[in-house]
Amino acid sequence: MSDRRGLRWTGAGTRVAIGTVVSVAFVVAVATAVAAPWPQIAREPVALEATPAAAESVVSCTGGILALGRDAASAGSLSVAAEQSVTSGTVDPAIVPSENALVVPGVSGGSPLAFAAAPVDGVRTDIAASGSASVDADDLRGLAATACQPPMMESWLVAGATTTGYSDLVLLANPGSVPATVQLTVYGAGDPVVPPGGSDLVVPPGTQIVVPLAGLIVGESSPVVRVSASGGPVRAALQSSLTDTLVPIGLDQVGAVAAPGQTAVIPGVDVTTAPSGGDPATVVRVLAPTADATATITVASADAATASLPPSTVPLTAGHPAEVELPGLALGSYTVTVTAETPVVAAVRQVAGSGEAADYGWYSVAPEVTLPSLFATTSGPDAVLTIANSGDVDATVIVSPRSGSGALSTVTVPARGSSAVPLAGRTVYLLDAGGAPGVHAEVSMAGDGALAAFPVWSADAAARSISVYP
Repeated sequence: MSDRRGLRWTGAGTRVAIGTVVSVAFVVAVATAVAAPWPQIAREPVALEATPAAAESVVSCTGGILALGRDAASAGSLSVAAEQSVTSGTVDPAIVPSENALVVPGVSGGSPLAFAAAPVDGVRTDIAASGSASVDADDLRGLAATACQPPMMESWLVAGATTTGYSDLVLLANPGSVPATVQLTVYGAGDPVVPPGGSDLVVPPGTQIVVPLAGLIVGESSPVVRVSASGGPVRAALQSSLTDTLVPIGLDQVGAVAAPGQTAVIPGVDVTTAPSGGDPATVVRVLAPTADATATITVASADAATASLPPSTVPLTAGHPAEVELPGLALGSYTVTVTAETPVVAAVRQVAGSGEAADYGWYSVAPEVTLPSLFATTSGPDAVLTIANSGDVDATVIVSPRSGSGALSTVTVPARGSSAVPLAGRTVYLLDAGGAPGVHAEVSMAGDGALAAFPVWSADAAARSISVYP
């Protein structure tokens, strides 16, 4: 009996041992398989190239100069103090853009214009338009000139103030067919804020609304306003006017900057006279919205590549605008360049004349002109196109009239330099830099006690093909 039990135990032990060995071998095999490289099958996704249909081109103008409180019965009422004279056109004079007057609730007088042009043979039709107005009255004096801009989902207003004497207005236009809702974020001495007066502003289709800047922030000497739209894009602009002890000493209308960038080029800043009173003649306003930075400001004359002032640096605290005076500039035209390691927005305020004959203008950042692009001159003092070249090689730029009385100009703009081209009034031009990188341009108008400027916007890029993955 004991021998048979022993044989049974021996057989069972052998089976257990064999099972253990097999289990261990299986675990080792699995671990080895996991660690070893597995064969891979890579399949390229199916992609189809599609070109979006060209869209309608739309630009919207700021409208005439607005006066606040001329009606004694209504101190907060707005009226048009001077109508805006507008020049518009396309690259082909035979193509006339359609014209539409926007509604401005609560404003008596003329309406701002919007222009549109449909694609031709599947190709986008670019539009150029600009407008100007001047006034010399007891409550307002000066020249305003702006380019009519396309509406955008986000833009920045770098201009204006709400200190004593200023009466500034934010202009929000919706030339589209659907309502737009706008948020205004104000940057100043305090933290950035969306004030109650700038929250959820509804701009109906075909309408421009007016928001007093003082209703957004009070006592601010260097505000910057971020305009964020949803539902539909809007064209943002700002009208600024200044009165000194009941004497009007200047006004301007200024368009929006599209987006912050690490380099801000501002050509064609006209220094025509010494400052009036105690205010500096030339001031640069700059904001780093998201991160601390150190900005470098370079000033160069428009007819020489060498700097007219030594470069200056200014520390920037994120979300807080800074202003830098540029003293000692001789009479002439200059290109101001602001560079930083983080994106910034910037503008230059320039004073012309003094006392009751004073005016001031805001010079905005000129975007890089990457394609042949249209721009228009308007009525007023003689206009000059200042072309700045931030690239490392010379650029040959052709400026050709498409309508009006201008003449063809071909100019070589030196690397890191600028050149000026005289322009005819009320003319549509085409600027073609031949694809050279780093070309920026600004139209400026300077006369006796009159100053205004606006940048040349690059044409919308032709619709490029996109990859669609079904």
